Amino acid sequence: MKREDGTGESLPLAEVRDLRVEIDGRAIVDGVTFRVLPGRVTALVGASGSGKTTTGLALLGEYPRGARTGGEVRVTTGGPVGYVPQHPASVLAPARRVDALLTDVARRQVRHLPRGKRRAAARALVVRALEDAQLTDTDVVLRRYPHQLSGGQQQRVVLAQALLLGSRVVVADEPTTGQDSLTKRRVVEQLAALAARGIGVVLLSHDLEVVRALADGVVVMRAGRVVESGPAERLWAAPRHAWTRELLAAGTGVSSFDVGVARSRRPVVRVRGLVARHRAGSRSGPVVLRVPVLDLHAGECLAVVGRSGSGKTTLARCLAGLHRDHAGEIRLDDTVLPRSLRRRTRAQLASVQYVFQDAHAAFDEHRPVVRQVARSAVRLRGADAGAARREAVDVLARLGLPEELVRRRPGELSGGELQRAALARALLARPRVLLCDEITSGLDAVTRRDILRTLTELVGERGDLALVLITHDLATAALAHRVAVLDAGEVVEQGPAREVLDDPRHPFTRSLVGTAEPAART
Repeated sequence: MKREDGTGESLPLAEVRDLRVEIDGRAIVDGVTFRVLPGRVTALVGASGSGKTTTGLALLGEYPRGARTGGEVRVTTGGPVGYVPQHPASVLAPARRVDALLTDVARRQVRHLPRGKRRAAARALVVRALEDAQLTDTDVVLRRYPHQLSGGQQQRVVLAQALLLGSRVVVADEPTTGQDSLTKRRVVEQLAALAARGIGVVLLSHDLEVVRALADGVVVMRAGRVVESGPAERLWAAPRHAWTRELLAAGTGVSSFDVGVARSRRPVVRVRGLVARHRAGSRSGPVVLRVPVLDLHAGECLAVVGRSGSGKTTLARCLAGLHRDHAGEIRLDDTVLPRSLRRRTRAQLASVQYVFQDAHAAFDEHRPVVRQVARSAVRLRGADAGAARREAVDVLARLGLPEELVRRRPGELSGGELQRAALARALLARPRVLLCDEITSGLDAVTRRDILRTLTELVGERGDLALVLITHDLATAALAHRVAVLDAGEVVEQGPAREVLDDPRHPFTRSLVGTAEPAART
């Protein structure tokens, strides 16, 4: 039943008024105001570092360490605010199976029942929450540890946790980051279903298609301030601020990787008969990936696409020496690469570099970012410390990160800023193979465009670089020279990007291409 204020309008479930968050005298959020209404989706959009996550966390009463705050944040529901973070691994205990993680939450919901009925009731709640979060193979998921799940699966487990809490307000921080188009559509439908139950959803997102499909109201942020807000329909049709117009236009103008050009060079990497498994205790578990043949050529970009859990990240981890439980052969030029990175030489480590989807987990929180980026050149190339720092500053600046920013520790940078720093660190190794795992999925449209432009320039400038883009974004995949499509651990189709995406032959590829746009909210 709706609560009304006497004018016919529903009373807000939460309200933010003139919020200001300041760290070391620098305002990272300044004067932000909006309301969260029952059954409505309010989207906060803007570039990385604009203050969206800080604002969203304020609804949970959480602020950066040492922050000074002003303004008012009121939550009137009396219950907890659910939160689905951008980096789900950060809130999943790595040493506990998914079953234990979710059952702990479910037990709180069944305490009113007789003791003998609690276990079964908690199990039913867990299974229902996983299904609502689009994880249907519940028995398999519940037995796994978080590191055995893809980034998209981890995110849906965290969404299940939020659903189990029964919150009336849910803050969803990039909930479709790292999701394939099929799963993204279902997440959009799930969040719309949450709103249909009267839940107020605060959506923090770089994905403007998802915002377009879901949002009732939009708040556009830049540098901690609100530059424009209003009903979604009005904002899409007639954006008033220049920054809003740039965000909406940034999906165009991204250069391709010279799609369609034949590559006659010898492969940099050759994969033959790769069969990867997940280790279960001291014994090998089920097969999760089979790749009979795959070649990576110099001067070429290969996009690897497929659903969450299809084996894309496992493939990249095998190439990088991070997943050693596999058979088959991976050759770098004429040399067979050891399965474990611990057995690879310094030159081999430098040659194959991995940029992770979760950039936060890849940095030491206690050391300045620029030092960690420069360390890559020192450790892997033997560069002088001073020269490495200068090179790091130059590369970081090229990626849009000024020296003043990268002197800070990782916790003071946004997720998108850290993602660019992680790319810079990999580039300082001067790799032959660059593995980029969903590095554009958590970026705003403007930053995504700039990162892709930088990558196309790098491939063009360095004729010896092979780039692997693991992505759920088919628009990004279309920029590549070639595409490999994975489904349930199998390569079901590969070939020139335009040929595969414009005229797919395999049923799964056709389904993937056919659901590239999120469902519109009804």
